[in-house]
Amino acid sequence: MEKRQVASALCATASVLALSSPGWAQGQAQAADEPVVADQAKTFEEIVVTARRFAETAQSVPATVSVLSSATLESADVERIEDFIALTPGVTLVDASEVGDTQVNIRGINGARDAEASFAFIIDGILYTNPAAFNREFTNLQQIEILKGPQGALYGRNAAAGAIIVTTEMPGNQFEVFGEASYAEDNTVTLASSISGALVEDQLFARLSGDFRRTDGYYRNDFQDNRPIVDDFKNWNVRGRLVWEPDARLSVDTKLRYGQVSGAALSFNGVFALPGLAQALSSPLLFEDVNDHEFVFQGNIDPLNEQQALEVSVKTDAEFDFATLTVWALYSDIDNDLTADGTSGAFGFFNQDATCRASTQALFEAGVALPAPQFIGPTPEFPTSFFGPYTPTTCDGTQYQVRNQQDVSVEARLEGDLFDGQVRWLGGGYFLDLEREVGVNLGIDDGVGITRRLFVPQDQLNATEQLVHDRFNTTVLAVFGQVAYAPTADFEASVALRYDREKREVTNLVPAGARTRFVDFNGPPFDGGAPLNPGLSPIINPTGEIPDKERTFEQVQPKISLRYDILPELTAFASWGIGFKSGGFNNQGAGATVDLFFNQPLNAGVTIFDTFEKETSSAFEAGLKGDAFGGRVRFETAGFYTNVDDMQFFEFFVGPYGLLRVVSNIDDVRIWGAEGQVTWRPIDALTFVAGGAVIESEIKANRSRPDTVGNKSPYTADYTVNLAAEYNQPVGGGLELFTRLDGTITGPTWFHTVQGQERPSLFGPADYSRTRRDAFATLDARVGVRGEGWSATVFGSNLTNTDILEEVIPAPEFGGSFASPGALRRLGFEVSFRY
Repeated sequence: MEKRQVASALCATASVLALSSPGWAQGQAQAADEPVVADQAKTFEEIVVTARRFAETAQSVPATVSVLSSATLESADVERIEDFIALTPGVTLVDASEVGDTQVNIRGINGARDAEASFAFIIDGILYTNPAAFNREFTNLQQIEILKGPQGALYGRNAAAGAIIVTTEMPGNQFEVFGEASYAEDNTVTLASSISGALVEDQLFARLSGDFRRTDGYYRNDFQDNRPIVDDFKNWNVRGRLVWEPDARLSVDTKLRYGQVSGAALSFNGVFALPGLAQALSSPLLFEDVNDHEFVFQGNIDPLNEQQALEVSVKTDAEFDFATLTVWALYSDIDNDLTADGTSGAFGFFNQDATCRASTQALFEAGVALPAPQFIGPTPEFPTSFFGPYTPTTCDGTQYQVRNQQDVSVEARLEGDLFDGQVRWLGGGYFLDLEREVGVNLGIDDGVGITRRLFVPQDQLNATEQLVHDRFNTTVLAVFGQVAYAPTADFEASVALRYDREKREVTNLVPAGARTRFVDFNGPPFDGGAPLNPGLSPIINPTGEIPDKERTFEQVQPKISLRYDILPELTAFASWGIGFKSGGFNNQGAGATVDLFFNQPLNAGVTIFDTFEKETSSAFEAGLKGDAFGGRVRFETAGFYTNVDDMQFFEFFVGPYGLLRVVSNIDDVRIWGAEGQVTWRPIDALTFVAGGAVIESEIKANRSRPDTVGNKSPYTADYTVNLAAEYNQPVGGGLELFTRLDGTITGPTWFHTVQGQERPSLFGPADYSRTRRDAFATLDARVGVRGEGWSATVFGSNLTNTDILEEVIPAPEFGGSFASPGALRRLGFEVSFRY
């Protein structure tokens, strides 16, 4: 995005700030459900957070914690993860591939696709470990906290970047009915409702809720009559909650959720990075800047992504004279699969397939044109035709992917205080048993659709030509404790410690005796007869089998925090801690595939193993938080420095074998920066928020790709800016006008360790200097009126209709990147009631 576009969006945001409030108070925010009215005090109310597992004010937390209050959750209409991530400095989101694949980057640390998240995700005190669990609708929200920096000492594995803590409303004695409906462009419909109240007064309370969302998406498939099958989405959820409180000292909270998703997947285009080929063929688009790419979707396969989720949890809190005991258990079962067009047309190993040749000739005779630099002729061979990924021919093949996870986790902890509250303490243990199945196949496109099985024999339609398929088992045991000592009201020192032990096992499920029809390990002509997985090839594996493997990863995670109240209105804080993400296994045969198809023929020098190492980080943070001008201004600012060892990073390889997804390790990455946020309420009805973060990073060592040393941490924006304003004003007759405006700016972002480098590829030297996403800005608005128990709102997202790149996935040895577009402008209206 051009700098003038960013500046224009920023000016547009500033020009209407006087019309709009965010309620985001990084550390402090209003904690009332009722709207701001003229007779309210001008100061902000303190809110209680549980970021450190203790109930305390946000001002007392010796860390950067962004808090979204219930009032802001309602005014900003927070329903999904992207809604509140967009309001948080130093945090960015990528949600492009499929519903179970969400990448959250906090202060330069990103969750590796096909590995684990980089943050702890907690709902109502329960830790959810499945990365796919983040894909959900949030209803009956009370508060969201985003705690930044390593939280492994408190929440254990995968909390290296921070923690996202969601609190929902508890049902009570009062009978309540809530409903909300909205309609927007692109045939977008959302519905949500709930009913709650007491089954037994003062003792047994229940809530039943549900939601539904549907959209045709922003983009269309040009080849399939402009059908809305590129980014369409539909999901629904039902939830039940039962809370039993027989007395003031015991509470049992039981929850159940079941949901289904059906939508598109892999909304990507290929963008080439081949300057030599571009010059030789006089085709500039063979060396294209990803920011200039015009998206065209022409796949002959209707992509389908389906997910089913079942979650059951029970949490018990029992208060004793000396401490409070909390025990919870969670069962989670999330199945996720997708079918989509393949990426193999460029390699030509289906060129001799009768269906491939027939589809190419038919499309040529029908006058179908492919987006440049691709072109189609009467036969699929180059130079008659030149194919990228996802074409309308059947020469791409098909792909079917499975990612299923079932897990059971239990935690028990005691917490209490000593010496009249000067010492607070907690201690406990954690257990997790997890089974995950991951598979990706490449199938022959016979023109009759996709068989939703990972292995299809050669005598059947849509036979499997390449397959990675493994079952992963994980067992985690952990113990933890924390002590906070406050000798005076102005000072506190706390120490937390956790030990995690994670045993991982992998079993390969690829049938060793199965052979291909076309794909082989010798290059063209493709005669077949090879194993489905290169790791089974007798060339590199004479045994002809991939044995089971197991490894144990363990880590001690300490954290030290200090807080000092310089003044009643000004607090200084500092902390240091260790973060940890367990190592694990790629699909077995991954290392052999990279060696056979890239390192040997291209001398690519890429190091990939079937096992990836654990990631550890050491992070320092220091900052100030407080209020000023009689409590009408709240602020928080912090600086941070993080040293990450063996950062886990997702790599995507495409070649004559199909596609391969792996996790590698970046040996040493340094990340440093600063962030801050200010909330100002000049008058009772008006609130402004301005926040931002600046992040610098450098790769210091990388055995996987040594030529990337000196580059930046991938998926990390150089800066983020978050601006918001809200105006609430009674207009008579018991009505209130409310207006909210949100503006965000996201700085330039590299998505791979390969940034300005040239790399050898299957199509000649590839130059990746044009794969950085430019800075971009978005502007959202909501305007409405509310009365007693109802509201009506009109809204718009991305009002400037900015073209956004959601994600760029370079595949360096392929000679290009896979790019996905972001959300366009969408206008709509919403009505709600509460009784």
